[in-house]
Amino acid sequence: MLALLEERDPAILDDLRTGGIDVRELHADVRRTLVGTEERLWEGILVTPRVRKIVALAEAQAGDREVAPVHLLAALRAEGGSLAAELLRRASRNTARSLE
Repeated sequence: MLALLEERDPAILDDLRTGGIDVRELHADVRRTLVGTEERLWEGILVTPRVRKIVALAEAQAGDREVAPVHLLAALRAEGGSLAAELLRRASRNTARSLE
């Protein structure tokens, strides 16, 4: 999620804003959530079963096109069990509450 937000991809930003999510607040929430986690330098992405599932969902979302960041965002939402998905749900709930 942090990488998707820091990439500043226009499709990601549009998707989040269309959903009423404040991108700066979500980015800050992701950063706060990661505070205290161990900083590691990796030679790539740690491929877990959840990552495999998210990539498969993103590939299905993309169809015959190349997987784009917005497909990964949709896959994170669809998978629903990750911390990233929870932060997206929280951001959406915060938006809904502020509109009440």
